[in-house]
Amino acid sequence: MTHPRFFGQTVLTCTFILAMIGWGIGFYGPPIYMQAVMDRTGWPIAQVSTAVTLHLLSGTIVIANLPKLYARFTIPGITLLGSIVLGIGVNIWAHANQPWVLYAGAVCSGIGWVTLGAVAVNTLIAPWYVKERPRALGKAYNGASMGGVIFSPLWVLLIERFGFATAAWMISTIAVLLVGVFAFLVFNKSPQSLGQHPDNADRPEPVSIDASATPWTLLQTFRSASFRSLAVGMSLGLFAQIGLIAHLYSILAGRMGAHDASFAMGLATASAMGGRYVAARLMSRGMNRRQLACLGYAIQMLGTLLLAVLDLYPMVVWIAVVLIGSGIGNATSLPPLIAQTEFSREQTARVIALMVAISQATYAFAPAFFGVLRCAFTDPGHAIRAVVTAAVVVQVLAIFSFYRGVSIRPFKKVVS
Repeated sequence: MTHPRFFGQTVLTCTFILAMIGWGIGFYGPPIYMQAVMDRTGWPIAQVSTAVTLHLLSGTIVIANLPKLYARFTIPGITLLGSIVLGIGVNIWAHANQPWVLYAGAVCSGIGWVTLGAVAVNTLIAPWYVKERPRALGKAYNGASMGGVIFSPLWVLLIERFGFATAAWMISTIAVLLVGVFAFLVFNKSPQSLGQHPDNADRPEPVSIDASATPWTLLQTFRSASFRSLAVGMSLGLFAQIGLIAHLYSILAGRMGAHDASFAMGLATASAMGGRYVAARLMSRGMNRRQLACLGYAIQMLGTLLLAVLDLYPMVVWIAVVLIGSGIGNATSLPPLIAQTEFSREQTARVIALMVAISQATYAFAPAFFGVLRCAFTDPGHAIRAVVTAAVVVQVLAIFSFYRGVSIRPFKKVVS
């Protein structure tokens, strides 16, 4: 029986909300959790920022194996289970009275968050959109940005009014209920099960099969120069970005207060939607996607440099967070879209999963690295400038890696 309305639109809407929940709790939440834990316990920055690193690192193995987990336990099952584990982890963060308890919570929250992250968004959208995938992914990833816009000030408000423990319980409970509804009413359907075709087409696009387009082994993937430049660029870019975001709230709160700092974080993530919109327009006009990634990191680098003059020009912070935020979404969504143009459909799934896993294993160390860097300086101004310098160096290397791949001849694509 054919479904009267293209169900891909419903999937896209629910994936938008899923991304908002996942990033709002698992990505934009930890910097605020870090400050809340330090305020409650008095533990040093280096010790608490290590929990953020562990949060990011613990999901790496899960990311690399998500396609296998989906195949064995279904997408709805893994998605719901991940939201439950994420909720448990955040509640442990809120109650931790010993560092090892905090680290245990970080492991749980990290494992849970990745099931609501970039690979999940790509997996949910891919069956429903092929030609329109860049546009659909852009809309879905706007949910990730909205997660920062809504959840950053919401976490601060709830923590100040009710305490971290109550705030964690409230948000995690609502999140699990929503994800459960999506998992078993929306994400368990496919175009074939509803008699529909991707992009709401009248008939499916013909798919050519080529022996050279069979799924790669792990070794074949690493031998690809295109893959290596893409994975290195994504890893370095996210290392600088995650390191900044993990400490940005703490840095700004010391100069602006918690409320203004939370709104600054919200502005940064709101800017990500604008950055993603501009990127989508430029892609539709035929701009090379690798060059677009280079442009995005150059803009982020300018915003990062502005943080170095906060003491002299406090109001520049608003320009800085807009420029930094403009690339937040594209740093995650552009590399998979680049992979879609450079690899066959059969190869792309492995490439994206492996690329995301490598990048997360790399940027997981960014919060601890920048935390140690801040602790090495007693003067807060010197500490900020050290963070800025380190971030800019890494961003330059990311730009170089993406640009180096522009000249690499893409592998023959069989289907887009």
